[in-house]
Amino acid sequence: MATESLSSTIQVSLMFALFLLMVSLVIGLIRAWKGPSIEDRFSSLLLISSTGVAIMFILGLILQLPALYDSALVLALLAAVISIALTRLESHHD
Repeated sequence: MATESLSSTIQVSLMFALFLLMVSLVIGLIRAWKGPSIEDRFSSLLLISSTGVAIMFILGLILQLPALYDSALVLALLAAVISIALTRLESHHD
């Protein structure tokens, strides 16, 4: 990324996107807490992990910290591994 600061219009847009992602994160946490079935909790886990990756990428853009990109990629890889493990675990219970 360029070292110049982002324009104010882009910063406002990114902050609004960050707000919407935080709302999505809260909704996912509520569904994980209240979810009556394991499928609800599993889908909310996927929502939380993908939302966390998007939040970290946007924060990396706003704060201009390239380390957040690497952390977001590690989180995405970890979320994929966790979803595979939970799917295999759930298929053995059936």
